[in-house]
Amino acid sequence: MTETSEPTETGRPTGTSGPADTGGGPADTSAPTEPTETTEPTAPTNAGEPTDTGRPAGTGEPTETGEPTETGGATDTSAPAGGRGAQLKHTGLRPGWTTGACATAATTAAYTALLTGEFPDPVTITLPRGQTPAFALAREELGAERAMAAVVKDAGDDPDVTHGAVIHATVRPLPAGAGVVFRAGPGVGTVTRPGLPLEVGEPAVNPVPRRMMREHVARVAAEHGGSGDVEITLSVEGGEELARSTWNPRLGILGGLSILGTTGIVVPYSCSAWIDSIRRGVDVARAAGRTHVAGCTGSTSERTVVTEYGLPEDALLDMGDFAGAVLKYVRRHPVDRLTVCGGFAKLSKLAAGHLDLHSKRSQVDKGFLARLARRGGADEALADRVSEANTGLAALQMCAAAGVPLGDLVAEAARDEALRVLRGAPVRVDVLCIDRAGTVVGRSTVR
Repeated sequence: MTETSEPTETGRPTGTSGPADTGGGPADTSAPTEPTETTEPTAPTNAGEPTDTGRPAGTGEPTETGEPTETGGATDTSAPAGGRGAQLKHTGLRPGWTTGACATAATTAAYTALLTGEFPDPVTITLPRGQTPAFALAREELGAERAMAAVVKDAGDDPDVTHGAVIHATVRPLPAGAGVVFRAGPGVGTVTRPGLPLEVGEPAVNPVPRRMMREHVARVAAEHGGSGDVEITLSVEGGEELARSTWNPRLGILGGLSILGTTGIVVPYSCSAWIDSIRRGVDVARAAGRTHVAGCTGSTSERTVVTEYGLPEDALLDMGDFAGAVLKYVRRHPVDRLTVCGGFAKLSKLAAGHLDLHSKRSQVDKGFLARLARRGGADEALADRVSEANTGLAALQMCAAAGVPLGDLVAEAARDEALRVLRGAPVRVDVLCIDRAGTVVGRSTVR
């Protein structure tokens, strides 16, 4: 899915399963036609890979010390349950691990071998929410001044262009005080254009995977007497070829794929199964007497609405890309208030009239953002720059620097589109737009 992205919470291959109307519910002839174009994500993205996608495999299915609760862990089936975990359990789909989690596992194994002479296999890592999966190694090499370990990514029940990709981490020692330095090896892209959460020239390794690898290097160093000063070169076998099936080249990410993930865990999607789980989530919330529910695009937006409103788990709907599914079902089964929360770029698509926010089926419209910016006081020069921005994030940053509240304008437009789809149902709506860290960058009033 998506938020962990996140958010950037980006897409899966089109048409792998599920109904043609991915907005859910019966055909809605008043809804805008969904184009078959692709979106521009707000961070380095493998177009077939959501923000959180994939699971390690190595020489076989890896062991796992506990199923993550937010992706469908043990739930008491004797009583109604809601929230993200219950939705995944209802779909019956198998969750997995991100490319960032795979890279962290390979890095941990390689650095351990560099210090001890032995590769841990399987290698256990700790994810941002405390889960401790173990990854089997597919390859390992140890030299005097380098160690390499590799993990095979298994996308499980989520369709993913990186399924089966072999992710390598080569670790070399650096002088004391150098810290952790990341390099892009073969098959991993390099950022060449501004507007992403990484500097131009940096390997396309997103912020959370970088943090995970740094933390694990520090733990291994503390345990085995290392300095923690290392160079990590990440590679993906066939990654440059795989990247041709993604939108990385369009974003100026050249040479390969991105290393992604916000929680380390992917929530897999079947369109029909996930839409059914959204409906079940609404039913559970209503049965529990909830009058305020939130449709969230991923785990980061879910955390934001909990912080903002203190909503209980069974009031949280993991809508992913399926904004239409939430709106159409709530139209027929109303609650007093619906908050929609997600990444700025993704919700700009809702604001522009798209009900399916999937990266293969709707696109960030920079011309639309430029028109909103003009409405917010942008001059023609700024509006022209927004219309030519590399990403939605870049457009937001340009406007923020000029004092133009583009985030609020997008939130208001998204709220108005949601109300249009609700067709007068007795539901009040507000919208929160967030950045990758979960900071609110746009907020509508409740209407």
